Amino acid sequence: MNICVFCSANNQIDEAYFRMTEELGRWCAGQGHTVVFGGTNQGLMECLAQAAYEAGGQVTGVIPEIVERGGRTSAYLHNHVWTNDLNDRKAVMIAQADAIVALPGGVGTLDEVFTVLSAASIGYHHKRVILYNMDGFWDKLIVLMDDLQQRGMIRGQWRDQLLVADNMSTLTEMINRELQAGAR
Repeated sequence: MNICVFCSANNQIDEAYFRMTEELGRWCAGQGHTVVFGGTNQGLMECLAQAAYEAGGQVTGVIPEIVERGGRTSAYLHNHVWTNDLNDRKAVMIAQADAIVALPGGVGTLDEVFTVLSAASIGYHHKRVILYNMDGFWDKLIVLMDDLQQRGMIRGQWRDQLLVADNMSTLTEMINRELQAGAR
């Protein structure tokens, strides 16, 4: 199965995020899952790819032309999917995903998460995103989502589309449930 992972391409972030990302990459490889990610050789993206690759897993990088031209493509790839821009990259990653996980990240990661949620909210697909809430990274987003829900700005329950895992054990359980639901 394809596990799509959205995450930071920054290197100057908390070292704990790198350790937990390595654990996820190794777990994906050990389960025989393919990691699908943004293809960059920086930050948590490169950490994830290297961990999965070195553990014998398959890794697919979905790489916008500007990243490739800038020489920022990961060396830990089995498959390359070239795209024109970030919108194409998101579309390919989401289309290939059997499960979607968001690790700590910035504006790009938020864009990816909310692209999935927006498309699901109007019926383009039924995919959900699992936020891996490493050391409480997503706590403030969760508070914001609860506030939006309370103010009536979100149709339905946001927690039906955006799941939250606070540890690796919960994350792997949620991934497995998503994969089972998609296989039906």
